[in-house]
Amino acid sequence: MTKLLQWLWTLAFLGTAWAVLTLDLLGLDLLPLAWYQVLWPLPTYLLVAFGCYSLGAVGYRLATFNDCEEAARELQAQIREARDDLARRGLRF
Repeated sequence: MTKLLQWLWTLAFLGTAWAVLTLDLLGLDLLPLAWYQVLWPLPTYLLVAFGCYSLGAVGYRLATFNDCEEAARELQAQIREARDDLARRGLRF
């Protein structure tokens, strides 16, 4: 099972549980009124929390991004070598 399917199954399960509890589809009247007031906006809160986490994760990864100066020099040398080879074959830059 791929990671996407795992996420989709989890979201489907959580969405079903949310719908059953919020809409009282079983007719059991299990939760007090205060819980229903929390359950209704819960998907919005979770979406906002996920967005904040995503922004934080991207910001952290960007702040701790490693510079690969040796790899950059190697790549620039390979570019020079390729240009010299193409210039020998008659291509002008």
